[in-house]
Amino acid sequence: MRQRLRQAALELFTEHGFDQTPVEAIAARAGVTERTFYRHFADKREMLFDGETELRDLLVQAVAAVPHGMKPLPTLRAAFHETVPLFERNRPLTEPGVRLIAETPALQERSLAKRALLVNALTDALRARGVNPRTAPLCAQVAMDTFAVATHRWMQEPSVPLHDQLDQAFRELRLAAAALK
Repeated sequence: MRQRLRQAALELFTEHGFDQTPVEAIAARAGVTERTFYRHFADKREMLFDGETELRDLLVQAVAAVPHGMKPLPTLRAAFHETVPLFERNRPLTEPGVRLIAETPALQERSLAKRALLVNALTDALRARGVNPRTAPLCAQVAMDTFAVATHRWMQEPSVPLHDQLDQAFRELRLAAAALK
């Protein structure tokens, strides 16, 4: 049902725009009532961020699973690699959602809030591994931004696998950081 609602919403958002598409239209397109819609989603914005909890949980578990002794950024790179199957599986719904977010200020705001929650979760996961409390949020933010660059490139160049985009973005980060010395 969630998938059907998301598909109906994406079609309508593409046809009419996010702001011009009411929840009633989404529910009707999916063949359900508004009440059913609200049982699955708090609002229409949340439809584009469905899976954020799954992503956060996966990242936190992946950080915890990395062998101790690995530095923070390689730990986070390894954790992001664990999310690749999730992104690949959701690409058909994520790709149009990314375009909608880019052109809708209210969605950009929600996207930033969701990313901040992910950064906080990664910060906590790093701290749980014993990473310095001052270093952990810096690494979490930089890694999240690097991952965002990798996924953006992957959306632009789907022929290059996300794993490769991720490795390339982290390589570029390492080179950029080395140039600061």
